[in-house]
Amino acid sequence: MADQIKGDPHTASPGVGQVAWVNEMTRKRQSGPSLRLSGHGDAQAGWQSSTIAVHAGTHDDPTTGAVGTPIYQTSTFILGDDQYQAVEEGYARDRFIYTRYGNPSQWAVQEKLAALEGAESAIVFSSGMAAISATVLSMLDKGAHVVASNELYGGTYNLFHHELPSLGFSVSYVNPRDLAAIEAAIQPNTMLLYFETVTNPLLKVVDVPALGQIAARHKLRFVVDATFTTPLGMHPLEHGAHVVVHSCTKYLNGHSDLVAGVAMGARKHIDPIWPRLLAFGGCLDPHACFLLERSLKTLPLRMRAHAEGAQAVAEYLQTHPKVREVHYPGLPDHADHALAKRLLSNMGGMIAFAVESDAAALKLLNSLHLMRQATSLGGVETLVSLPFNTSHAAYTADQRTRLGIAPGCIRLSVGIEDPRDLISDLAQGLASL
Repeated sequence: MADQIKGDPHTASPGVGQVAWVNEMTRKRQSGPSLRLSGHGDAQAGWQSSTIAVHAGTHDDPTTGAVGTPIYQTSTFILGDDQYQAVEEGYARDRFIYTRYGNPSQWAVQEKLAALEGAESAIVFSSGMAAISATVLSMLDKGAHVVASNELYGGTYNLFHHELPSLGFSVSYVNPRDLAAIEAAIQPNTMLLYFETVTNPLLKVVDVPALGQIAARHKLRFVVDATFTTPLGMHPLEHGAHVVVHSCTKYLNGHSDLVAGVAMGARKHIDPIWPRLLAFGGCLDPHACFLLERSLKTLPLRMRAHAEGAQAVAEYLQTHPKVREVHYPGLPDHADHALAKRLLSNMGGMIAFAVESDAAALKLLNSLHLMRQATSLGGVETLVSLPFNTSHAAYTADQRTRLGIAPGCIRLSVGIEDPRDLISDLAQGLASL
């Protein structure tokens, strides 16, 4: 390129002009590959979430006329002047070069996810933890400090507790509902607030708008894991979050047949995450992208069924004499019910409840016929697990108690089955105690 600087962009070589955008930051984004695909997902103004879920990002194949995005099962793409120029001028993310860099199947599902979240840009990953790791590390400078929830998802806690300190970062863990403690934990080198919209397993609702105000006041970066609420429940970007991450393995895919993650936000925040994707290698396979895009089309229908079923099951559990406590934000006596009504447009399908002891909880699980004992959540089938021997097995009994996880605690991910059948299964299981 005649006007491309080689080496130091601040010095001009003979016959080579200085690149204006280096100093002035006026460089414009190149048009992305989506604009070169034939589709019907770019006319989203005014669409409701159910319509967005079906049509946004989905591309019709111009060659065959196939309705729906084909699976572009390829590792590499034909290169030409356009691609070489993209690499040389720094917008390789906007062109198809190599599937780790980007693939039409990835772009289709990214557009759908971004449209649902109300985000400008999205990157899909091979797991939720790949998305979280790349996002967090892209936002931290050497020696930075993080303020995070003390009720994190186990994989995130392992990253923060074991990996970040080995890389020279430090983390303070704070009650996600104690705003004063969160603000007090901020240090001169704090760069990031990291919280989840709803905690696991006790379904505490976090005041994301208040955290967004703290982040803005202290000029901190703010990342929110919204896996439990999905874009149908809350849009954290509207409340001050800079990046939203999801484990797409859970509700977004909803069929318990793939592992994936996504990071979404303004393009200026997502672009710095992309090099970490390249470096760490967590790209999502085209076939998994196809499965995820297929699943997202029914997300509004599934989330409605999850929430309706969970409400019915939670109300039943509340009345049972062998159930000591029930945690579901849709119940009027849940500690965060008022906050949930203000922030959440869908209460989700997660319930926590407790019976007499861990032994009784294990006996209950072994007596269930319809519900499946399995880790993970958000699938069309109802899954049930015990925090003491799965998600919080690394904690001592005393630590679990301090977090509010009582002996006998059971986590229930309500699927889309008829809630009457789920209640019947629970009734016979509880009768065995």
